[in-house]
Amino acid sequence: MRTKRVTFITQAAMIAAIYVVLTIFVSAFNLASGAIQVRISEALTVLPAFTPAAIPGLFIGCFISNLVSGCLPLDILFGSLATLLGACGTYLLRKWKWAVPIPPILANVLIVPFVLAYVYHIPGGVPYFMVTVGIGEIISCGMLGIIVYNILARYRNVIFK
Repeated sequence: MRTKRVTFITQAAMIAAIYVVLTIFVSAFNLASGAIQVRISEALTVLPAFTPAAIPGLFIGCFISNLVSGCLPLDILFGSLATLLGACGTYLLRKWKWAVPIPPILANVLIVPFVLAYVYHIPGGVPYFMVTVGIGEIISCGMLGIIVYNILARYRNVIFK
């Protein structure tokens, strides 16, 4: 029982760390935030299909990423909650490979545009941000996420015991 808890915490911590590193890397290219964003770290939102440890790992990783990248407090809160909701949805839909990236895409499309419009007051409007955030999420979660999923599915019994 203790080994399972240690494995869970270790997996969650590693996922959080990888999320932070990928987000900071993409921030160097100004793609991690703003009206047009493609966080490659969001490809990791497929991981709850393999382990429930990914749920807190993704939430903590997003929270830390938003914190260190200078996001405003409401963005830190709601951006992290969007990732948490998406991760929970992915876990619930883990039996259907094609559905795995849908929850994080929807969670971010429904939450992040309001943060951009009402927290940062970026000109463009919520519908515009839904499109731009949606495109970024389809690229990161839908396309890159499925690539990550397919690679990890081959080794799921080794990596996620």
